[in-house]
Amino acid sequence: MQSLQEKASQWSGVSQDDAFGIDNTNLFQKLGLQTFINLSTSFYNRVYDDEEEWFRSIFANSIKEEAIQNQYEFFVQRMGGPPLYSQRKDLSKWRLCDRLNNYLDCQNCGRRCLTFSVRCHPALIGRHRPFPVTHQAAERWLHHMQQALDSVTEIDADSKTKMMNFFRHTAFFLVAGDELKNRNQGVPCKHGANKPAAG
Repeated sequence: MQSLQEKASQWSGVSQDDAFGIDNTNLFQKLGLQTFINLSTSFYNRVYDDEEEWFRSIFANSIKEEAIQNQYEFFVQRMGGPPLYSQRKDLSKWRLCDRLNNYLDCQNCGRRCLTFSVRCHPALIGRHRPFPVTHQAAERWLHHMQQALDSVTEIDADSKTKMMNFFRHTAFFLVAGDELKNRNQGVPCKHGANKPAAG
């Protein structure tokens, strides 16, 4: 069976080496916090103004300012900066579970389940779980991200390429995770055996 990373590479057309080229440069030090804020603001302005209702509806229950903050803090953390997102969300309390390759909430035991991979943010798939992360949605998301990258003049061409490779691969990583989640709905994790029987 293909791993989520392998599926992401296949569907995105971006190799893992290219996707994680962001790890070869500290983009946070190179670009600075305000550049990431500008990128996320530009991105979400485009998303919330999207002419496609089906795409806007994905974000209908999100507050734009919170979405901007979540995104830029995640980008900062993932691209060499301080762990702003994890600190604010207090991810230190969560633990691993075997459900869905360590990525999603455990429906059986009710505990938040994560993987701490160097190449994947903790609970990235779980964080996107409420949303329909389809191939079409990924492409639309990437369309807006490319436009946002192009609008932020502080980001040089090489950094834009590295970032877009990462974004493209990650978008399809989430699609693969969403498909896995849908396929495994109702599959108990190992913690289910520890739950007392109802009665």
